[in-house]
Amino acid sequence: MAHDRYISPFSTRYASDEMQYIFSEDNKFRTWRKLWIALAEAEKAEGLAITDEQIAELKAHAEDINYEVTIAREKECRHDVMSHVHAYGVQCPNAKAIIHLGATSCYVGDNTDMVVMKQALELVRSKVLGVMALLAKFAEQYKDMPCMAYTHLQPAQPTTVGKRASLWLNDLVLDLHEIDHRLSTLALLGSKGTTGTQASFVELFNGDSKKIAAVESRIAEAMGFDKVVPVSGQTYSRKTDYFVVSVLSGIAQTASKFSHDMRLLQNFKEMEEPFEKSQIGSSAMPYKRNPMRCERITSLARYVMSDALNPALTAGTQWMERTLDDSANKRIAVAEAFLGVDAILNIMLNVCDGLVVYPKVVRARLMNELPFMATENIMMSAVKKGGDRQELHEKLRVHSQAAAAVVKQEGLPNDLIDRVCADPDFHLTKEEIVAFLQPENFVGRAPEQVAEFLDTVVKPILAENAGKIAGKAALMC
Repeated sequence: MAHDRYISPFSTRYASDEMQYIFSEDNKFRTWRKLWIALAEAEKAEGLAITDEQIAELKAHAEDINYEVTIAREKECRHDVMSHVHAYGVQCPNAKAIIHLGATSCYVGDNTDMVVMKQALELVRSKVLGVMALLAKFAEQYKDMPCMAYTHLQPAQPTTVGKRASLWLNDLVLDLHEIDHRLSTLALLGSKGTTGTQASFVELFNGDSKKIAAVESRIAEAMGFDKVVPVSGQTYSRKTDYFVVSVLSGIAQTASKFSHDMRLLQNFKEMEEPFEKSQIGSSAMPYKRNPMRCERITSLARYVMSDALNPALTAGTQWMERTLDDSANKRIAVAEAFLGVDAILNIMLNVCDGLVVYPKVVRARLMNELPFMATENIMMSAVKKGGDRQELHEKLRVHSQAAAAVVKQEGLPNDLIDRVCADPDFHLTKEEIVAFLQPENFVGRAPEQVAEFLDTVVKPILAENAGKIAGKAALMC
């Protein structure tokens, strides 16, 4: 590794080898050659004078790219596509004359972008499914364990640990639907020519529109697509990049919510991310177990969410049939959005595979607040013994505020139950109150909701995608 120049941390610390290869030059240029082969085969099938021998020659050199020739040629012509056309022609002298026939640079550039985004979305999809599978297992395991729920980050009413996990899981279900929608609507640019009019193909096929349309269909099929864009300028609409990166932003939003919740829960000591045996939490404080994985998710998610603005601005500033101010921006913004989400999902796979729950802490924190949650039950029980509902309500208000003051101002345990038991107007013993002061009585339908959600929504998705679910992820750093 070179240490005297900038190297993207996506390459060295975050993104997987698989995602890095998808956005590599090798994958790009191999795809260019597949597109040139698809173009030649389609043109031959529709009657152009292209021979089987020429196509066989192209196929023989589809993978062994002569990079040294392309690099030397690009220094001379300052055009990446034409340097690769030249290099391919050096390897395929008999087919040289028909390489890139009728095409413009965007034929390989834009169509490759669509192929690469499809490949990347499919990899992201498998990792989203992997995280879903882990969280589904976790939610089922802890669907019955009561814990304190929060609104405004203030204690509200109890829920369960599994129900909270189902909220994270539901966001991933929504993200998966968005991925599937985007995959189903992706279309190749096709062979549209310089300004999208297909004028060069009109010349090649003597104005035969059926043959021109058939060429596009054949190319799409060869590249694994079922359609091409119906109209375009020189490029496909850059709104497509925006739509795709918006899907990635949505995944980042889900991950950010998860990571923030986990960081708070780790502060509460209720849950933790995995912590390796030799891991160091702080250079100064040896006892610390910082939530570094979830902090990294938060950090990368922030980057991806902000990155979604780039393709929006690009799409909104394209002039007429195209400008080139999209090129430098989109090759960074789209690639890094995918690399960022790939890194986020790798970390989530790691974290969700080893989530740690501390049941005693979860219960202790809940029990410290539960007396306040139980005041309505206490009031109803006292009314049954002859008490006045309005008077008891006021007394509970006063006792609750006094108990809260003891907790906040003196740092002592919640003594609300003792105060109620000492008040003769309630006619309740401590044993009677404790009998119904069970957390399981205050979680509503949370356990049933988790079971229903898993059975009707999540498990069918996972079953349908068996074999496409990513496994454990090893972190690069």
